[in-house]
Amino acid sequence: MTTTTTAFEANRVRGPFNAAFFTVMGGYLNWLMRSRKQRVFADLPDQIVELGSGVGANFRYLRPGTQVIAVEPNPAMHPRLLARAARHDIKLELHDVVGEQLDLPDASTDMVVSSLVLCTVRNPARVPAEVQRVLRPGGRYAFVEHVGAKDRPILRRIQRLVRRPWAWTFEGCSCERDLAQVIGSAGFASVDLEEYRIHSPILPFNTHVAGIATKAA
Repeated sequence: MTTTTTAFEANRVRGPFNAAFFTVMGGYLNWLMRSRKQRVFADLPDQIVELGSGVGANFRYLRPGTQVIAVEPNPAMHPRLLARAARHDIKLELHDVVGEQLDLPDASTDMVVSSLVLCTVRNPARVPAEVQRVLRPGGRYAFVEHVGAKDRPILRRIQRLVRRPWAWTFEGCSCERDLAQVIGSAGFASVDLEEYRIHSPILPFNTHVAGIATKAA
């Protein structure tokens, strides 16, 4: 394992809570998102970069022996992430940097993936720019993210009402972002994107996008 460092505002309450929450709720969240993850995470190569690896929820979609450069700035996630990597036979290289400033060389990977990450970063438009920088020509970015309910006024109102406590609890997460627009306007050669709704009691979380963006060859 190789580890690099950068600044991250770790919170001694929120960090461990999120690590425990996504461990306990991981099976349920995967059940809600499984069909889209199976589509966009199909046929992944043997070496990928994953933004916001968390506790390793996406390792179930990888072949044993896959090398994962895991970008995860929350130190409370690291013990569970390492343990799950070992269980799934994942070769893990852990980087505790933020998605807006990756410590990776230009054109160094063919595949970047993320799920439930762009909602939490401070500058969501900066992340696709960094993704394109580290992707080789023709490389792909596969994503599954939750977004603002732009065409559902009641759900949109709920997202606005819970904005502050939601953001504090989930490491700055905004449930109101138009991430389809962010990714679609990031300069990829093509973006295959689906907007959809899941049905769960966690109402602010129920509007999603999933897809694959491809860098120009």
